Amino acid sequence: MSRIAKTVWLFGLTQIIGYGALYYSFAILADDVARTFGWNQEEFFLVFSIALGAGGFVAPHMGKALDRFGAARVMAWGSVASSACMALLAVAPWGWFFVAALILSQLAATFVLYDAAFTALVQATGGKAQLRIVHLTLIAGFASSIFWPLTHWLDQELGWRAVIGIYAAFNLFVCVPVHVLIARWRREGIEAIGPSGEAAVVASEGQLRIEQRRRAFLLVASGFSLSSFALSAVLSQMVPMLSALGFGATALAVSTLFGPAQVAVRFINMVLGSKRHPLTVTLLGLSLLPLGLFIVAAAAPAESGAVVFVVLVGLSSGLKSIVQGTLTLALFGSEGFGRRAGLLASSRFVLGALAPFAFAWTSAQSSAPMATVLFGIIGAIAVLVFVEVARMLRH
Repeated sequence: MSRIAKTVWLFGLTQIIGYGALYYSFAILADDVARTFGWNQEEFFLVFSIALGAGGFVAPHMGKALDRFGAARVMAWGSVASSACMALLAVAPWGWFFVAALILSQLAATFVLYDAAFTALVQATGGKAQLRIVHLTLIAGFASSIFWPLTHWLDQELGWRAVIGIYAAFNLFVCVPVHVLIARWRREGIEAIGPSGEAAVVASEGQLRIEQRRRAFLLVASGFSLSSFALSAVLSQMVPMLSALGFGATALAVSTLFGPAQVAVRFINMVLGSKRHPLTVTLLGLSLLPLGLFIVAAAAPAESGAVVFVVLVGLSSGLKSIVQGTLTLALFGSEGFGRRAGLLASSRFVLGALAPFAFAWTSAQSSAPMATVLFGIIGAIAVLVFVEVARMLRH
């Protein structure tokens, strides 16, 4: 196995742990954490939204650091910080301490998740990174399917504090050594060794004309941010959301289909979509999210509607994770990819951070079906934004 192939597999492992511990686990732990500190569910997701939003404010600095110091090296320090923050969460004696630690954990998460990993792959392979990004997301797609049931089981057996403590150990004893190893490979300059035996990283220039790039970047940022707003609401509380729609005890079981759907669509995209332009994949992937939301709102409480919804959201999320890297690379090129990824992440995080609380509040003020339809409309608007990007690319 080549060094770059090993890098992709190792990054896949750390992304599973990173997303599972720092993001997906809170959908399961929300009720227990809220009870501990005397909050209701809306208040917990308000706290979570604030923490996610904080990550958006440091994302531009993250992007610059990735370009300056090397993504793998930054990710190693990010994993140390993530572990420390989760340890603080596990021992939080009162609510405000937990809030502060959760905010810090999401600041650290910005430096270890997809945007950083994608940048590391671009730094290793330049314009050839698109396929490696697909491979990485294929592996990391198992995060929710592993960590939702794992977190539920550990929470039942040990309690939420022990769960977060265990996940802090995962970050420290698995992610840190992996990122240090990859950073060492990066320093050795042998990630992208070609047939001649020499390191060959070929930069790509992007497909947009210089005069188009500013407007296109604003559109891409807006489209991904709106889609992230809708998707974040679903992913942060899929199980509570399905329960509120009337699916009851089946909500957790049905939600486990999300991960396999993510992985399946990434595999299909790798096999059949490699010759498709990333913008085509973007339009398809982002369209599936509002479709799923409309279906589940109309079908509840029929279990078949929940199954279709979870699968469609998994397909949408799976493709969206890919195209956030591949579309950016195709349109704007590999030069300054880290800075550009940081700016895009900032807008996604800030708007997406409002989603968990916004969905919970809207559900409480109206109803879960009404909130579901509203977020479906927002997801549909995101698709229309990328239709405009496609029009620009044709001219």
